[in-house]
Amino acid sequence: MTFTLPAHPQTKVRLAKSKDAERIAILCEQLGYSATQQQIQERLAHIEQNEAHVVYVATLPNDYVIGWGHAHACDLIVNPKQAVLFGLVVDEDYRHSGIGRLFMQHIEQWASLVGCQGILIRSNIKRKEAHRFYEKIGYTNIKQSLTFCKELIF
Repeated sequence: MTFTLPAHPQTKVRLAKSKDAERIAILCEQLGYSATQQQIQERLAHIEQNEAHVVYVATLPNDYVIGWGHAHACDLIVNPKQAVLFGLVVDEDYRHSGIGRLFMQHIEQWASLVGCQGILIRSNIKRKEAHRFYEKIGYTNIKQSLTFCKELIF
């Protein structure tokens, strides 16, 4: 299925490639996450080997990457199989033109094809604009929680 954008009808969404790593790293910075081009290349190479993951990029006609979205299909004990959105960013110069919605349409289609019954999104409490976006495209806030992390040292 192909989706089009009124504001950017030539925008394409495709699977991410190693050559996209530099732009993906720059877009990560816009989300507040620091990653080098090499780190992104290594992560993409690992993710490409795992069919439970999908990473899409949105590009202009010249193949310039203006956004990315990453999802993972998870088998859960407490719920039917779900896709979890791990990241979604549209370059700040291209926001509010339907590209985020286009990403979510692709991710929803992919999730359905791999047998997911829903999509879970975790979004930082301070990202109010993102929350409004997800609600606008049909997502419901079902709970608020804390996130804990422990760095593993080997």
